[in-house]
Amino acid sequence: MPLYEHVFLARQDASAQQVEELTTQITGVIEGLGGKVTKTENWGVRSLTYRMHKNRKAHFMLLNIDGPAAVVAEIERQERINEDVIRYLTVRVDELEEGPSAMMRKADRDRERDDRGGGGGFRGDREGGGFRGDRGPRRPRDEDATAAVEE
Repeated sequence: MPLYEHVFLARQDASAQQVEELTTQITGVIEGLGGKVTKTENWGVRSLTYRMHKNRKAHFMLLNIDGPAAVVAEIERQERINEDVIRYLTVRVDELEEGPSAMMRKADRDRERDDRGGGGGFRGDREGGGFRGDRGPRRPRDEDATAAVEE
């Protein structure tokens, strides 16, 4: 059977429980038509690049589907009807990715970076308190060098 990766975006107003119920409903449709869901990932609420239907954020969900094309047609039809679904995208793939998706690996990497205390990126984060940071005190000017320049 063909393999698909299906991502849908649900409105930010929907609660996490409503998104899980929607995912359960879609999974039921897939299994009812002879397919199966091999992996489900909740990517959480993320910011959208641009506003869609007056929404700036959305719940992101990924489903890995193993089933016939009729399954994809039916879930996309039901998502067009559902007011909570902002967008959806289904891509046929040669093989399904094992383990966490790239989005989940990125979230783990970001979480590790935050735990280490890295990041920041602006000068207010420097330790040492002063404008010069940890470079140490200034060296005294060499009087002979200034005298040579003046001549």
